[in-house]
Amino acid sequence: MLGRLLILLLSVLPKHAMSRLAGALANLPVPRPLRPAVYRGYSRIFGARPEDAELPLDAYSTINAFFTRALKAGLRPVAAGAIVSPADCAIGASGPVQDGVLIQAKGRNYSLSALLGDDALAHRMDGGTFATFYLAPRDYHRVHVPMSGGVTGATYIPGELWPVNVFAVTHVADLFAVNERIVVVVEPPGGGVMAVVLVGATMVGMTRLAFDDLHTNARRREVQRRRYVPPRRVAAGDELGHFEFGSTVIVVCSPDAGRLDPLETGRSVRMGERVGTVGGAAGR
Repeated sequence: MLGRLLILLLSVLPKHAMSRLAGALANLPVPRPLRPAVYRGYSRIFGARPEDAELPLDAYSTINAFFTRALKAGLRPVAAGAIVSPADCAIGASGPVQDGVLIQAKGRNYSLSALLGDDALAHRMDGGTFATFYLAPRDYHRVHVPMSGGVTGATYIPGELWPVNVFAVTHVADLFAVNERIVVVVEPPGGGVMAVVLVGATMVGMTRLAFDDLHTNARRREVQRRRYVPPRRVAAGDELGHFEFGSTVIVVCSPDAGRLDPLETGRSVRMGERVGTVGGAAGR
């Protein structure tokens, strides 16, 4: 009952303004002497691991800088020759792409074409596989490339900013296809295509790409498309972008590019961990 009331309340609140305010507050300077105590306190509340941070805690000038921190070198080895997890996260729904439809939660589906904002791209994914990766506030919040290849395009799609927690995913229709998001297209050298969708959410200050100025929660409320000629070459595990608070990544793979493994809902995975097989032979 409380969850339903929260969804009803969020339906009338200015979610974009709230999220921009959250981002502004997270970017306020933290006095250097207080930084270790502030970030350790945050870590105790949410279960984060400050000892994994690349830099000393007093080097992070804002909460957002700490939240989007890089990790110490070598902490996330990348599985060779595989599709890998794009983030430290928990697995949400996953499975085959059937008739242009993805599973959001039990008994609730949504359109792949609506998610990608591109009918032709969605058609290329027919018969492929998908997986949803949820990042909690405790997690490392940089997002990485799941498969080596070339980034051929990126699209910002404006929309809502519903939360992406379990209750919202269960009760808000078409949540991932109505929330604002950035769709990144990766084409592996062996053929096929993969879409990596970074989904915005309530109180996520912004979602940013590492190689372009596209970001969510933009004041320009219109679709923005980028095409990269030649493609930007990337390797599995390269940084793709980051969230400025918890959110969701959806990976969709065409059958000729590879196959995502059957993944148990709720299972925790780390960035670089194997989650699928590269190559069209995987689908046969």
